[in-house]
Parts: sequence; structure tokens; C-alpha cells
Amino acid sequence: MTDHSIKGKTVIITGAAKNLGGLIARDFAAQGAKAIAIHYNSTATRADADATVAAVKAAGARAAAFQADLSTATAVEKFFADAVATFGKPDIAINTVGKVLKKPILDISEAEYDEMSAVNSKAAFFFIKEAGKHLNDNGKLCTLVTSLLGAFTPFYSTYAGMKAPVEHFTRAAAKEFGDRGISVTAIGPGPMDTPFFYGQESADAQAYHKTAAALSKFSKTGLTDIEDIVPYIRFLVSDGWWMTGQTILVNGGYTTK
Repeated sequence: MTDHSIKGKTVIITGAAKNLGGLIARDFAAQGAKAIAIHYNSTATRADADATVAAVKAAGARAAAFQADLSTATAVEKFFADAVATFGKPDIAINTVGKVLKKPILDISEAEYDEMSAVNSKAAFFFIKEAGKHLNDNGKLCTLVTSLLGAFTPFYSTYAGMKAPVEHFTRAAAKEFGDRGISVTAIGPGPMDTPFFYGQESADAQAYHKTAAALSKFSKTGLTDIEDIVPYIRFLVSDGWWMTGQTILVNGGYTTK
């Protein structure tokens, strides 16, 4: 019988220096993961990555930090190669990388469009590709998208728009990798209580989002708390393996499809 637990597994997590990715790394170490490859984007988050590595090691797992700008296929390939050389082939791969831009279409430059595409769509595609190459059989693959995929709203065209392709990447990969027992999913949180949210939203918009979900008043901030997303990711890459090819919006009733 295939073991679908996290205990004893090797895990790759992008964007794992802090916020949601960092919490996933700490949680998986507590669940008994054997080794966790912790990706961080730049020197600005190196200290956070080192703190996450230390926390994971303190929980009993092996850990190392890997710096990479994952907006090119070459960088994603090297990240996986380095992680595999350090810890061996992964059993679980989780991509939390993303960038938010809230701006009217008429004000978006070509450079902004290209950056949003590279971070939110291209990086996700090549992460899925490399995970498909390197994951052990019966592995698990999960990508973070956004609950704005279920919204009818202005100003997030290049954010939700560049996350939208990941839904089909997920479906296609689930079909293509399924004969190896690999499950592939995507999770779309609601607006999360992280610096990524506050850096894009005005005070009025923040107030709206903090009351927009059906369960807002039961959240610490009214937003989606990262602590409420981790259990869903943990489930999908363990006992929830039978769910594959799906994008799930986890947002307390903020949007739906």
C-alpha cells in the first residue's frame, strides 16, 4: 500500500523564506518530513530563509536554502538540480511564488506585463515541468494561485490573468503524470494577511476585503490567514492525493466559481 503521509518525505517549497511558504516548511517539518529544500528569491529574503532553515532543522528535518529568480526556465532547472543533488529526488513539490499588481489595464506597461507573466505563469509552468521530471512516483505537486480566478473585478488583469493558465497547466499535468501516481492540484487563497496584500491595496480597499468573505468576522484580520491555508495544502499532498487536476478556492466564502 502506498504511503501518502508527509513523514519521511523529501519536499521542495518555493517562496519558503517567510509568509505562507515559510509556514508550510515549518509545518511539514513538524509532520515528520525528512528533508526540505527552501527556495528564496533574492538577498533581501536570505535572512528569513536562514531562519526558516534553522526552524526546520530544530524540528528534526534536514534543510537547506536555495536562491533563485525562477522567472526563467534555466533558473528553475538549476534550482531543481541543486535541490536533488543535495537531498535526492523529491516526493512533494509546492510552488508558492507569485506577484500582485493592482492597476488599470490602460496604465500597465509592457515591462509590467512581461514581469507578471514571468512570475505568475511562466515560473509556474516550468516548476510543474521540472517537478514532473524529478518527483518520485506517487509524488504530489501543488501550486498556489488566487481566489480572484472566481471574481468579476477590475484592476487585477495581470495578476489573476497570469494565474489563470495555471488551472490548465494543473489539469494537463494531472493527466500526463497520473500514470506515475502523481497528483497535481492548485489552491487559490483569498486575500491573505501578508505584506503582498497591504503593498497593493488602499485603506478603503483593505477595509472592503476584510469584510468581503462570508466568514470574515471569524478571521483574526478579516482576511485569509496563512494558518488557514496550510492544512489544505498538507491534506492535498498527503491523504488527499485522490483529488487531482483540480483548482480549489480556499477563502472563507470570498469568491466562488
